[in-house]
Amino acid sequence: MVVLSGSEALIESLKREKVEVIFGLPGGAIMPVYDELMDSGIRHILVSHEQCAGHMADSFARVSRRVGVCMTTSGPGSTNLVTGIANAHMDSSPVVAITGQVASSLIGKDAFQEIDTPGVTSAITKYTFQIRHQSEIPLAVKAAFHIASTGRPGPVIIDLPRDIQVGEAEVSFPKQVERTHRNSKAFSEVAVKSAIKVLERAERLLIIAGGGIKCCDASRELRDLAERLKAPVVNTLMAKGCVSETHPLAMGMIGMHGLPYANRLMREADVILAIGCRFSDRSVGAQGGYLGDAKIVHVDIDASEISKNVVANVQVVGDAKMVMRRLLQLIKPSRGRKRWLKYATELKQAYRPPPDHGNTLKPRRLLKELRQLLPRNGIITTEVGQNQMWAALYLRVYTPRTFISSGGLGTMGFGFPAALGAKVAKPSSPVVDIAGDGSFLMTQQELATSVREKIPVVVIIMDNQMLGMVAQWQRSLYNRRYSQTKLGRATDFVKLAEAYGAQGLRVESYVEFRNAVKTALNSDVTTVIDVPISPEEDVLPISLPTK
Repeated sequence: MVVLSGSEALIESLKREKVEVIFGLPGGAIMPVYDELMDSGIRHILVSHEQCAGHMADSFARVSRRVGVCMTTSGPGSTNLVTGIANAHMDSSPVVAITGQVASSLIGKDAFQEIDTPGVTSAITKYTFQIRHQSEIPLAVKAAFHIASTGRPGPVIIDLPRDIQVGEAEVSFPKQVERTHRNSKAFSEVAVKSAIKVLERAERLLIIAGGGIKCCDASRELRDLAERLKAPVVNTLMAKGCVSETHPLAMGMIGMHGLPYANRLMREADVILAIGCRFSDRSVGAQGGYLGDAKIVHVDIDASEISKNVVANVQVVGDAKMVMRRLLQLIKPSRGRKRWLKYATELKQAYRPPPDHGNTLKPRRLLKELRQLLPRNGIITTEVGQNQMWAALYLRVYTPRTFISSGGLGTMGFGFPAALGAKVAKPSSPVVDIAGDGSFLMTQQELATSVREKIPVVVIIMDNQMLGMVAQWQRSLYNRRYSQTKLGRATDFVKLAEAYGAQGLRVESYVEFRNAVKTALNSDVTTVIDVPISPEEDVLPISLPTK
């Protein structure tokens, strides 16, 4: 036991969790912690908006395979953080968020900058703690990191009243936390053997890889299992890169903007092995509208996801990595499916993307040029909208955790702060944010963060002067009635970047684009590359479910 203030106990607890960086923004209700942080040796990244602290911590976690940490003050600090927390929740990212709170005696009395943070965030976190005594802090921190990173990863909040931060008490630091949930590595042998029976009888077996593959670092097991089963692999947006997109069994992304042959394989398979995939409406359509009549073998660590959207014939609840390792131990190498594999390969080879029209710069070629310039360890983040789908369709990814995007929540403004979080996690890797002008404008203020904190990344803006994805739907469904989607040339992105002390470049040709990317990759400050494209440019292919 040792006598410490609440702030001292918090910082010491974070150090014991080997926290090296925190993304945050101070305020009155968290000032005692920030004072203690100064002498801690923990790096703090000062953001310009609390939402972006959440996105940076989220992306840091995805790239580093460690828990991301962010910190804000009470009231508007914690409510600004909500979108970042919700994004981490939807995409299963391990984040611990520390929020200041008014003094314990003022809670519930509508004090200045009071907000019921646990109440506001309870639906978008795995757990929330509101500390009532200094002695609770070490165990709460230990438990928060454990909860965030085990089972299905997700965000946890620690809400810390100001009087608890300054008051002193005896505290002790636990070495471990007692488990209060099922062992995520356990799974039913009966379920696994039932799955094997279905898989071995399949003639047209297809694997759907979901984001859970990344969460448990199971890319090698996925590849080995696909090769053992001789099964083609399609992926959701969140699983892009789990299998190298140069692998002969990799068939690409499924869903609304998925590749036509990948969606066709879903419809024609007789058995689907879905691993770490929650069958979201954008991947398989509402109620599985992109699926055919295949038997479903569903593997997921979260029992609540199995048969939630699509009824599974065989349910295997467990860690995807552990389940696949067991399957590899028990399942016999397949000698069949040669006709199915040949068919899948021919579908893939026969596919031709929709032709490009007009004389403007085209996203598909721009992304091909970028891939040639970007090393294999380069990290791509995306904003949300057309830019995101172009990147998902046309930019090849070779390794896991090098393609970071907002999936479940679809958060515009995610990509740029995510790029900064990724760069902090992997300083030696070049990081590029594929952006749209509308999305980048939502969090462009983090240019100040990138310059002040010396975090150089590259932003490539597909600048169509529109809220592009909404405008595309307005072209298709509303007879080109562009209601509030025209942005126009209201922002000079070159001058905007320069105003923050970053580098701004505008290109008008592919040669200029290549030169700009080379310049940006060698720059020691963030570079924004403004690339004008046609406002009429659509994301194709697009398909709607049949059910």
